[in-house]
Amino acid sequence: MKKRWGLVIDQERCIGCEACTIACKLENNGNGGWVRVETENAPGKDLPAGCFPRLHLTFLPRLCNHCDSPPCVEACPEEAIVKREDGIVMLDHELCTGCQLCLPACPYDALTLNEDGTKAEKCNLCLHRIEQDLAPFCVICCEGQAMHFGNLNDPESRISQMVARQEAFLLEPEAGTGPGVYYLPPKPQRPL
Repeated sequence: MKKRWGLVIDQERCIGCEACTIACKLENNGNGGWVRVETENAPGKDLPAGCFPRLHLTFLPRLCNHCDSPPCVEACPEEAIVKREDGIVMLDHELCTGCQLCLPACPYDALTLNEDGTKAEKCNLCLHRIEQDLAPFCVICCEGQAMHFGNLNDPESRISQMVARQEAFLLEPEAGTGPGVYYLPPKPQRPL
């Protein structure tokens, strides 16, 4: 069976600490930071949603969704972005000309420009770690143990079982990209 690497992010466990963002920067020699943590349904990162006394913070880590049909691949005129057979969407910095056509093509806003604005950048799921049978560094460093990595094509894998057992959702499903990143919603609040 062909592998399809993916992630499951459990919003119930995410505490918004941004260890995933820092881990990404560390693992990618100061580049990276391709995981960003947002507050869902609130105007700012640390502003709660709801009305007192029923306030809550729900965090949403966002990154490249390593899509089955990645629109960034089609948008790149230099063929610098490719989808591998294992589902990882890669960007070749040598081929990238910095034209920026890939940036608006991504419905997840997952591509950025490097510091000097000359090349596109994106998450590669820490392919160098996967090739050593290690999980992406953001997963390893997640303080709340909210991020899970595995083979989505293996029904016995932990992440496949998490998706099957819980009400997993995808970001922007109407985009039809077939994301490889699933989210588990937080549990409903109990009445006061």
